[in-house]
Amino acid sequence: MANLNNARAETFNITHFIIRVVVGSVVLAITSYVTEGLTISGFWPLVVSAIVLAALDYLVTKIFGVDATPFGKGITGFILAAIIIYATQFFVSGFVVSFWGALIGALIYGIIDAVIPAKTM
Repeated sequence: MANLNNARAETFNITHFIIRVVVGSVVLAITSYVTEGLTISGFWPLVVSAIVLAALDYLVTKIFGVDATPFGKGITGFILAAIIIYATQFFVSGFVVSFWGALIGALIYGIIDAVIPAKTM
């Protein structure tokens, strides 16, 4: 039974991804609103950046085996989250973030994500 649960955790689940994008959009909107240095210029850049953040988080988790959430693996997760937030601006037009904005954004994103978790069991 444990192997079956592990196999489910390892496969890509589109429903889980959609939930992460929707919740991630809300969390990202709040983070953008309270973080100086992190600007999202509209609804579609918000949605696309939430998709990119979720996809990059998924890739980092699969490639490196590290949870790339701000509170996922302590300082490593926090730094990876800041890097992912910073890198998102290169994929999404209308998403602009400074170095400090990425760090502060990762902290705020992590705090809000702890209250409104996007990951389901």
